[in-house]
Amino acid sequence: MTDLRLRTAGSDDLDAVLAFWRTAAEGTSISDDRAGVERLTDRDPEALILAEQDGELVGTVIAGFDGWRCHLYRLAVHPERRRQGIASALLAAAEERFVRLGGRRADAMVLVRNATAQHAWGAAGYGPEEHWRRWVKPLTD
Repeated sequence: MTDLRLRTAGSDDLDAVLAFWRTAAEGTSISDDRAGVERLTDRDPEALILAEQDGELVGTVIAGFDGWRCHLYRLAVHPERRRQGIASALLAAAEERFVRLGGRRADAMVLVRNATAQHAWGAAGYGPEEHWRRWVKPLTD
């Protein structure tokens, strides 16, 4: 995998990231808007990691650390660039970040219906914890 460049996102990248997720990510989130992503990058400027090849955005991961837990979201690779090691490189960068910050364990949000993602996360050494269930409450309409 030559010329893959990993870097953190800046404010100039956010519109491109949102457009990329519409193509490369599975499902949508209540935070998938410019204001939501700006809040993320304002609070934690190193959380959104981008992968680029030849100046083109080809992958993303959000590596959020709240001081207690390490959370991974929006691991996405352009459909035409999958199975080239991009996701592995993004996860390695995220995990290195977590270790540097003192993180002890990373978790990932993976849609139940996304069999491709479940396979990829399993291949990366992650596994489901069936004894946990995610509980959510929308705070806005």
